Amino acid sequence: MKRNLTLALVALAAILIGGGLWFFASDKKPAVAAAPVPTAVPVVAATVSGKDVPIYLRGIGTVIAYNTDVVRSQIQGQIVKIAFTEGQTVKTGDLLAQIDPRPYEAQIEQLTANRDRDQAQLANAEANLARYNQLGDKGYATPQLIETQTAQVAQLKAAVKADQAQIDEANVQLSYTRLTSAIPGITGVRQIDVGNVIHPTDPNGLVVVTQIEPISLLFTLPQTDLPVIQQHAAKGELKVIAYSQDNKMKLDEGTLLLVNNEIAGTTGTVQLKAVFPNHEHRLWPGQLVNARLLLEVQKNALTVAGSAVQQGPNGSYVYVVSPDQTAALRPVHVAQISDGQALIDQGLKSGDVVVVDGQYRLTEGSRVRELHGKAAREADLQSAVQDALP
Repeated sequence: MKRNLTLALVALAAILIGGGLWFFASDKKPAVAAAPVPTAVPVVAATVSGKDVPIYLRGIGTVIAYNTDVVRSQIQGQIVKIAFTEGQTVKTGDLLAQIDPRPYEAQIEQLTANRDRDQAQLANAEANLARYNQLGDKGYATPQLIETQTAQVAQLKAAVKADQAQIDEANVQLSYTRLTSAIPGITGVRQIDVGNVIHPTDPNGLVVVTQIEPISLLFTLPQTDLPVIQQHAAKGELKVIAYSQDNKMKLDEGTLLLVNNEIAGTTGTVQLKAVFPNHEHRLWPGQLVNARLLLEVQKNALTVAGSAVQQGPNGSYVYVVSPDQTAALRPVHVAQISDGQALIDQGLKSGDVVVVDGQYRLTEGSRVRELHGKAAREADLQSAVQDALP
């Protein structure tokens, strides 16, 4: 019996120990994981400020020569001298080529001799008429003789005038043996060599001279821009700026010369013509350039970097950094983007801090960490590299 009691006590102790262990184990509930703190997104930001902003209309145009002179001969003859080199700058009246003048000089000598002969005959006829008039006063010359002599004098006077007219015409023909430039400009490729005979009917003439200082530009804009162009043109002369095709180099500044008198029905565009001084010869005939027609300059306009503006289903927007360092999505209206700067006429105010890089990882309310100095420059570089990757 004693042995049975001992076994019972051991079993009871085991039960008590096991129950205690279960109680204490079940009483320790698992700890709830703390919510992670949102990571701030590194961004580059800029403050919105007001400055004077030019308002442009942009088009693509072709440079054309201000004047073009195809130097053609007005007479036929052999070229005995070329007085220019290809690509040479020439002035109005400069000699370009000489046609053999000898046939025309000989003709002038012959015509001059004819005139001198007729002048001598006229002098003799006038002397005879004077004598006949004296004899007529004394009754020794008949009226018919005087009338005949008077007619002969008139005939010889007309002959002398005709001779002089022929001489003048021959001198004009002689002047045509000198081929000169009618405009200032630059010579092109020579079309004929010394020793060849040039003709008035030669289609290419001797050479083409193009005037490039000043120079013209023809460019087009949508017909919808016509009213605003007319509105600003009525206030005064409008400036046109020419840029290279990649928009990286400013070539020259000129003025609007003409708005064409009709709209191209097939394209719905209006053609405009501008003139540039082109002192540095950066504009060349046939060159394609980007034209900017300056309408006005808006004073104290709000601008941000063009990279700050994003496009969404509801239009353009930017991320504004709030004082609590969170990002707020702000709808904006962009009037124009020029040279990497966006002109904002709705949605922002001066002093707003706008994210210009890093906004691709932002959502409404995201915490942000502004980068400055070297870190900001490195972020800009990294963004540019990422954009360049395929």
